[in-house]
Amino acid sequence: MTALSGIRPAGPATIVLLAVAMTGCGSAAAAGNAGPHTGIPAATTVSAMSGASNTAEAGGMSGMGPMAGGDGLSAAANGYQMTSALKSLPAGVPAAYTFAITAPGGARLTRYATDHTKKLHFYAIRADLTGFQHVHPVMNPSGTWTARLAGLTPGRWRLYATFIPAAGPSAGTEFVLSRAVTVPGRYAAAPLPAPATAVTADGYTVTIAGDVMPGMMMPLQAIITRHGHPVTTLQPYLGAYAHLTAFHAGDLAFAHLHPEGATHGDNGGPALNFSASLPEAGPWRLFLQFQAGGRVHTAAFTLNA
Repeated sequence: MTALSGIRPAGPATIVLLAVAMTGCGSAAAAGNAGPHTGIPAATTVSAMSGASNTAEAGGMSGMGPMAGGDGLSAAANGYQMTSALKSLPAGVPAAYTFAITAPGGARLTRYATDHTKKLHFYAIRADLTGFQHVHPVMNPSGTWTARLAGLTPGRWRLYATFIPAAGPSAGTEFVLSRAVTVPGRYAAAPLPAPATAVTADGYTVTIAGDVMPGMMMPLQAIITRHGHPVTTLQPYLGAYAHLTAFHAGDLAFAHLHPEGATHGDNGGPALNFSASLPEAGPWRLFLQFQAGGRVHTAAFTLNA
């Protein structure tokens, strides 16, 4: 057992988190540092033709999660598949990633249930767990989605889509699927920040408390303060007071959860309570997104299970 610790900006991932109020996620954000568990030597050059770590591009990975697709490291689950012709994206400039979700039988899925105010949530993370982004793509009538990403740094990235089919097989089930891409250029892996009990983001301090044991449901609490005073003016963001996305160092397995309890206007905080289950021991990188003052803020921290 390791006392929950952590906090800092961005990192690697593979985690499975369960919450009493499960599903959905945050919104666009970027952040921090990462881990050396990538298999890519520091300061190497990544080629567009090298192929991004396509781990389980069409098959499952180890671990169980609360969503179809388990840890999110597969492009296919239960007959649904995330498809894209893109294997690389440019470095340093805004990029559009186009993809589609096909249903069992091969037709494009066009009917999605609303999940935390959106039909689909899209995430990007670099292999060293830096550069976290959470955006909401637009779907055209044919069923093709376009995710617009802020400039990506060179390296190998994994892109995740979470969604709930509104009709057909597995209707009502939340899926998480992913694909990998390469961003060409000079790559230098960032070290994974050490666990800490507090981190600062945009002037807000997030303090984490709790104990975590692999494979067991455990309480996790985040307390948000500003200039030493409790923050009680958190605003609902995508249907919740906060969104927590997690990745396990090394394999980038994905999970997310939301605070327990309902929203009641712009008076959330200072405490956000979660129920978390981490399926394996080791370091995890977590990204907590919350809205205050009309802006979305992202606090990133490292946690050891």
